[in-house]
Amino acid sequence: MDPQSPPQIFDRRLSRLRRERSARRFHAHDFLHRRAMEDVVDRLETVKRDFPHAVFSGAGELVSMLTPACGVGTAFSMDAAPARLPVRGRRFAADEEAAPIAPQSLDLFVSLFTLHGANDLIGALAQIRAALKPDGLFVGVLFGEDTLAGLRRAFYQAESELTGGVAARIAPFAAVQDAGRALSRAGFALPVADVDKVSVRYADPLKLIADLRGMGETHALASKAPPLRRDIFARAMGLFAEAGGEDNFDVIYLTGWAPHESQQKPLRPGSAKASLEQAVKGGGAKPA
Repeated sequence: MDPQSPPQIFDRRLSRLRRERSARRFHAHDFLHRRAMEDVVDRLETVKRDFPHAVFSGAGELVSMLTPACGVGTAFSMDAAPARLPVRGRRFAADEEAAPIAPQSLDLFVSLFTLHGANDLIGALAQIRAALKPDGLFVGVLFGEDTLAGLRRAFYQAESELTGGVAARIAPFAAVQDAGRALSRAGFALPVADVDKVSVRYADPLKLIADLRGMGETHALASKAPPLRRDIFARAMGLFAEAGGEDNFDVIYLTGWAPHESQQKPLRPGSAKASLEQAVKGGGAKPA
């Protein structure tokens, strides 16, 4: 392996296969994707500008949720799994780590739950930034570090009890601070990262597994763990139910702009006209 290449945490071929297999039943398990797309629509409506050429990666049929107030002109749908693309409209199959998009050809790029499985997140973000015109907007949605913390604990405890060891069964997810730093390192201006913490209670833990399969979000790690034994799986499901059957989905939202000379520049250190003490007191700086 090239010492300069990022570690291969995810099996991208397997990830694409998982997404492909989930396509037929995805609409029955897309509650998080719909929630995230509603938020993306709200953000685009708030920006109050037009995006003549846009790419929506991973959104599939949810591109139909766009409203005229979003200002999107020509929308292209992209997905690594062709079966997850919408039936109609402009669409193409591609991986965000190697997307065939011409430099500075887009006004908007939206990624919906695809980047958390990238082996080179900064590289993928840099490619997206290069595809944007100056002052073009990127909006990304990905799973964050506390996602599936309850299920992860249940598997660890069950496997430890029955085998004396543990294996990686659930992918690691980035912290919101790390995702925000990745935006900056990829060259985006005015980067912002925030998180929506979603808790879901499952009366039957098998419904959680069904949701993950329906989303195409089951195991796609490059490291090959031992096959999951039935007794370990059954014990993990029991432990999850005993703990209350509730799990978390950390939904991270990233926004950043391709650099442009018109954008607001950060103040030089020491150039602020009001002290922190004034700001905390609510006084701030008075107009000159």
